[in-house]
Amino acid sequence: MVTTPTYHVPVLLKESIEGLAIQPCGTYVDVTFGGGGHSREILRRLGPEGHLYGFDQDEDAMHNAQCTMHNIVSDARFTFVRSNFRYLKNWMRYYGVNRVDGLLADLGVSSHHFDDETRGFSFRFDAPLDMRMNKRAGMTAADVVNNYSEQQLADVFFLYGELKNARRIAKTIVKARSGKAIETTGDLLSVLGIETAQADSQLSIVNSQLKKDMARLFQALRIEVNHEMEALKDMLAGAAEMLGSGGRLSVITYHSLEDRMVKNMMKAGNVEGTVKQDFFGRAETPFRLINSKVTVPSDEEQQQNPRSRSAKLRIAEKI
Repeated sequence: MVTTPTYHVPVLLKESIEGLAIQPCGTYVDVTFGGGGHSREILRRLGPEGHLYGFDQDEDAMHNAQCTMHNIVSDARFTFVRSNFRYLKNWMRYYGVNRVDGLLADLGVSSHHFDDETRGFSFRFDAPLDMRMNKRAGMTAADVVNNYSEQQLADVFFLYGELKNARRIAKTIVKARSGKAIETTGDLLSVLGIETAQADSQLSIVNSQLKKDMARLFQALRIEVNHEMEALKDMLAGAAEMLGSGGRLSVITYHSLEDRMVKNMMKAGNVEGTVKQDFFGRAETPFRLINSKVTVPSDEEQQQNPRSRSAKLRIAEKI
């Protein structure tokens, strides 16, 4: 196996991989390949008969940060699938796989996406409002901002950003775009009346509360553009079906929306959290919780990798 540079620091690496209880001859799936950090650790623990499938819809995941070398692992035991993880079940059947022994998901956005000035994921840079994780996809964040109705925008900001002032933000955007299209992150900040200190291509917001609000706003747009909630629901349903008895599901979440869905799936067998009971009143669920209390990064990891500060790890075993 050849080790290549990565563009993303894996979060909760040791804990998430140990949670998979890897069998050397098992079949595993990393549905969020990213920089390949988690995948490389899984492969390190697999034997010659084991196999790993890595999913990522972003072309950038195929190369390192400078796009000068392949980021994909060079290993006969590894298969890269350039696709959204919502199609997990379809792809596994395409490869003739009926059961897997473990699945890992590191949800959210990689540090590469936040640091790439051209992708529009961060309000630190004045860049086109894109936010597509799959650059082959159609709708961008600019499309959402400029074409959604005021009510649609308010719903997106409230549901996916949990912003209390969602209606006011939507109204301000709709009024502003009638004069000029909102095309960049800088345009959006300006429309919302946010003053930034600009140095080269970087935008700096001094007010800490404004930073939090803008992070939620950008999160909401990103989730809408990439249909993240729908994709997560499909992936979790596929995982529940593909995992064999004793198979492990190890999932890292970063915000309450996705964490709630993962928690519900592991406890109730569905993302809505609807508990079904058998004749004797016992809860019917396909999973058994391995860590009843979420695992969070150590203080040391949080200091070294700020992205990990909101991370939560949940692990469950297929019954």
